[in-house]
Amino acid sequence: MGRKSTGQQIRLSDGNRERLERIIRSPKRLQKHVWRSSIILELGSRRGIVETMRRTGMSKPMVWHCWGWFLNQGVNGLFPDATRPPSRNPISEDRMRSLIDPAMPLSPTHARHSTLRDPAGTIDGMAVTTVHSILRRHEIRPHRFRTFRISPDPGIELKVRDVVGLYVNLPDHAVVLLRGKNTRIQMLGRTRQPLPMTPEHVETRTHDHRHSGGTSLMEILDAETVKVTGQAAERHRSGDLPAFISHVAKEIRPETPVHMILGNVSPHRSADAHEWLKAHADWTFHFTPASSPLVNVVEGFLSRLAGLRLKNAVSDSLGVCISAVENYSEHRNASSTHAFRWDRTTEDTVKSV
Repeated sequence: MGRKSTGQQIRLSDGNRERLERIIRSPKRLQKHVWRSSIILELGSRRGIVETMRRTGMSKPMVWHCWGWFLNQGVNGLFPDATRPPSRNPISEDRMRSLIDPAMPLSPTHARHSTLRDPAGTIDGMAVTTVHSILRRHEIRPHRFRTFRISPDPGIELKVRDVVGLYVNLPDHAVVLLRGKNTRIQMLGRTRQPLPMTPEHVETRTHDHRHSGGTSLMEILDAETVKVTGQAAERHRSGDLPAFISHVAKEIRPETPVHMILGNVSPHRSADAHEWLKAHADWTFHFTPASSPLVNVVEGFLSRLAGLRLKNAVSDSLGVCISAVENYSEHRNASSTHAFRWDRTTEDTVKSV
């Protein structure tokens, strides 16, 4: 083939030029297709080999190859690539099935879970990367686990329907309160003052700590106003509940029906709680099933409080911890504008629990 000049050899029609430009603009095309299209566009614009190399950044052999492909097969000749044989034979279905077989012990006796080299050593000739790709393809994760909880409460369905019924249909001219608790707040201080975060370094602390005791937190959420009222104490005793409820009851108009949702724990069923309930006929207690804390919506607030304010916090005294809880509760009450809403039906909640 006699090559005179690119301007004589390459003739681009309007359709081919538009197609090549569309390929260059497409974000989904392979980069090598974009390079080849740009070479042909430069050659079709009557530019020489050297100028095309300079403008595209491609080598001279690459420019010659694209020139020849276009002359022989047009634009379609720029894209098909020769299929290369794999460097290794593909894994047979039998060997792959032996790896994902449920009967295969992926947890060895010497460790909690296996590594990628353990199944690779069990099946001869299988590389670690191959094991990794097969396990990922079938979503097998030997190193992970999930937890679940089954409530032993025999009256779980009745209690769920009772509590969720209040969520779905809030009673008119009545107050619905949700009471939650966190009895495992640990006050941990550091032996040295932590160093603050800087643009180049994260916050640093000493690896050892001082244990300053613990505290118990009680929170009540108003389902109508979505406001929380909290109280922290050094201990969690049966007499704390009536005292805390009496404090909250001062803000409620007398003779107003009040429905309070509580967890199924012993302080809520103590003699002091029963005596207080007898003396307040307008109040009704609704208990969530055992081992089902998520049925009580206030647990979501306690979870956010623990994750945003108490986790990794430095508390040298009970006063510092109580101040942190109060500041978070005040900020949450001031910034919360959404109304209480329970999206799930009673039947869906019963099935999930």
